[in-house]
Amino acid sequence: MDDEKKKGFLIRLRSSVIVTVLAAGALFCGGLVLFLAVAAVSMIALFELFKALGLRKTGLEAAGFMGAALYLEAVWLGWDNGLFLALFLAFVLILGTYVFTFPKYEFGQAAETVFAILYIPVMLSFIYRTDLLTESIVYTALTLLAAWVPDVGAYCVGLLLGKHKMTPVLSPKKTVEGAVGAIVVAAGIGALYGFLFRESLGLFEHPVIAVMILFACGSVLAQIGDLVASAIKRNCGIKDYGNLIPGHGGILDRFDSVIVTAPAVYYLILLLMK
Repeated sequence: MDDEKKKGFLIRLRSSVIVTVLAAGALFCGGLVLFLAVAAVSMIALFELFKALGLRKTGLEAAGFMGAALYLEAVWLGWDNGLFLALFLAFVLILGTYVFTFPKYEFGQAAETVFAILYIPVMLSFIYRTDLLTESIVYTALTLLAAWVPDVGAYCVGLLLGKHKMTPVLSPKKTVEGAVGAIVVAAGIGALYGFLFRESLGLFEHPVIAVMILFACGSVLAQIGDLVASAIKRNCGIKDYGNLIPGHGGILDRFDSVIVTAPAVYYLILLLMK
């Protein structure tokens, strides 16, 4: 490894450690601290996406942020019956901005704003909703681990055995072998996690099998989430969503896989509970 690559690797590793420590701290605290962390990540990621889409400093961006705030407030208040109401009000805000300023914005821009709210704050809110559901860091941690563990598996297996490109146009470095390796490694680590914390995973009748399934499913969805974020970047003609996390890019670059796995883990926990 030459000096430049080594330097880049060390910067990326340092950033990963810092993000992991901060995430672990928020998960450990739970409650208000975790909610504020999820809200902050959601709003920063939303800012990055709006910038990528060319919607910065527009009425649609303002409507999008207000809509996201309405939804997150409903989540914090535990107002489950009001979540759809919050989304409806967000939708109305965006539609109102679109029609009352017509023809300032294209229909596609309004649709992108709706997508941004569903894609980021709604999906990421399931991290906090999992905390409300289970009241235990052992379960809430699964929302992040099921997304980030497969990254390690895909990288290592792909580096050692990768030959067949999975999406050569979208992400040339990703291989079929790496994708399969991610699932296998995730399932194995999931089984180990379930075994080590079996006493604390009382909501599951068979903790080892349950967490193994969670991690295996999470690995598939995490890779889809990563590819979705990459596809959006390609369409927008950018390399990264930002530079907030050295070596990784923006918040959205780091949490792109979590966006898809968080809701999946929440519903899988409900499905696998006794």
